[in-house]
Amino acid sequence: MQEDSTPQKKPLRAAALKRTLRLYKYVKPYWPAFSLGILFLFVSSAANLAFPKLLGELVDAAGGHRVTTDPHRINQIGLLLAAILIAQGIFGYLRIMLFVNVTERSLASLRQHIYNHLIKLPMRFFLSRRVGELGSRISSDISLLQETFTTTVAEFIRQIIIIVGGIVLLLHTSVQLTLLMLATLPVIMVIAYFFGRFVRRYSKLAQSQVAEANTIVEETLQGVLNVKAFANEFFEMKRYRQKIQEVAATGMKTGKFRGAFAASMIVGIFGAMIGVIWRGALLIAEGKMDPGMLLSFVLYSSFIGGSVAGLAEVYTSIQKSIGATEHLLEILDEPAEPIAETAVVAPQDHLTGQLSFSNVSFHYPTREDQQVLQHVSFDIAPDQQVALVGPSGAGKSTVVSLLLRLYDPQSGTVRFNGKDATSFPLSALRSQMAIVPQDVFLFGGTIRDNIAYGKPEATTEEIREAAQKANAWEFIARFPDGLDTVVGERGIQLSGGQRQRIAIARAVLKNPRILILDEATSALDSESERLVQDALEKLMEGRTSIVIAHRLSTVRQADKIIVLDKGQLVEEGTHQELILMEGGLYKSLSDMQFSH
Repeated sequence: MQEDSTPQKKPLRAAALKRTLRLYKYVKPYWPAFSLGILFLFVSSAANLAFPKLLGELVDAAGGHRVTTDPHRINQIGLLLAAILIAQGIFGYLRIMLFVNVTERSLASLRQHIYNHLIKLPMRFFLSRRVGELGSRISSDISLLQETFTTTVAEFIRQIIIIVGGIVLLLHTSVQLTLLMLATLPVIMVIAYFFGRFVRRYSKLAQSQVAEANTIVEETLQGVLNVKAFANEFFEMKRYRQKIQEVAATGMKTGKFRGAFAASMIVGIFGAMIGVIWRGALLIAEGKMDPGMLLSFVLYSSFIGGSVAGLAEVYTSIQKSIGATEHLLEILDEPAEPIAETAVVAPQDHLTGQLSFSNVSFHYPTREDQQVLQHVSFDIAPDQQVALVGPSGAGKSTVVSLLLRLYDPQSGTVRFNGKDATSFPLSALRSQMAIVPQDVFLFGGTIRDNIAYGKPEATTEEIREAAQKANAWEFIARFPDGLDTVVGERGIQLSGGQRQRIAIARAVLKNPRILILDEATSALDSESERLVQDALEKLMEGRTSIVIAHRLSTVRQADKIIVLDKGQLVEEGTHQELILMEGGLYKSLSDMQFSH
């Protein structure tokens, strides 16, 4: 079994590293600045390597075994050391400034790219993921990459330069002592390999747990009214505490491996240095080495030892970054919807308002064993007002999802203008439809922003006119700030009826060819319902309208009523036709509602 498992792991590590390197395409536009930063890094790292050599020469110039000293040589070396130190400071400043600038621009581009991709993903992607988790990917995971781009990569390159350059200079100084010191390298590499696997695994787990904890915070704050109404504050505190404790436990496990890694490195490196100094002291005693040479060797060994030990920290940071990168690339690897910015719809893509379902069957991707629609067929003519009615779970809202092409049916065809829906550009199709849902979502900005969401380039006059048609202007005008009134998170500052009328104004402004009303008046009081219903009747004029309703009183005037039950179309006709069908579902629903 072991022989089988070993070869499988290598490709995974290589693949993970290859996937991580994909992120460097975001650095490409800033490659000149990044290359200059690398040059400054190389120069400042090389300058570091000059110190041990010059300090050794300084000690030897001071006397050592010699009878006379050379003050001029001492001053010359001292001034050279000071000049290198100043140059190193300047190059270090320029390198950090360049790396930070490149990092901030690259990560801004990455954030934008991930958000752009995320918002273009199909609905099936969001069925199995929570908002807080996705938010954490854009915030926490990218923040982790920020440290990697800014500090870790630079440190890695700097330490590699010091290690390689230091070893070359050590060999030049004393081959015997260098070989003694390098004998510890195989041990260090085995330790790095062993502990690195565990650090990466636990770092990836910690990122996932942080995302889950963020989800709890986001959901409870968005639903704080429900939390308080059910007196569940302490329940949510406990739920969050459990998740945070999981994060802490995973972090502590990671810390154990990082600590053991660092301790092993220190013991190995400084053990080697003790051996080197011991052997060097014997060589000085035998007259085979100058004190300055041993000082240079010890300093080079210290630099190399410090860099190798620093590589332990850099290595664990890179492993954490690979874990974060994998999460981000999982999102980027998801196939997006083929949407495009559409300022003007092409003439051949204009909707007439005619649409049809032909033998459509559908199940949601997360519930493949449960058919939501089964062989549903119907036709809707241009400018018709059509009602979809039926018990909860009959498939009414699913019909709307298929019209908007949030999903495509597993079998059958949805048609517009007699053509397959898939032959229309997705953005062109959706841009000619509008939906007024039961649970209106308002963004946390102003009333103006929320109405203009239906047409972002709309003028103030157009927005005001849309508000008037939606019977919303009378309450907007009463606010001191009018259209610039902030509605609060999810529109919490407004009543249900007011939110509904803002949504209608948004749809009015969009001026769709096909209008979808999903239980738009079911949660309103009588006065609000009257105002909203009046606004809806104005909105439905001159366009194809599809109304989903439980309350049959709102759909009596519809040109056609489609009755769904358990995913099947069971009846179709006008109110007068359906009410005469003895034993029919519509008549049964109607009798139940109007008998109370």
